[in-house]
Amino acid sequence: MSNAIADPGHGHSPAAWTAVVVMLFGVAAGTVAYCFEQPLFVWISVGIIVIGALLGWILAKAGYGVKGPKYSPKAH
Repeated sequence: MSNAIADPGHGHSPAAWTAVVVMLFGVAAGTVAYCFEQPLFVWISVGIIVIGALLGWILAKAGYGVKGPKYSPKAH
């Protein structure tokens, strides 16, 4: 009997990458807005972060997640 654990994919999918890039942009924009004391833009950045999370979830449900039918893993 093998004790090997199946690789969960670690988020190497179009859905994960898209979500992370959008949320990273939101965090960076929010940081700059906070430094320049622009509360409206800070809250817009929070909205961008939420949109990024939703976008990742939607893409995963559409089949672009790690176990989705539209995802083909790349060999390392």
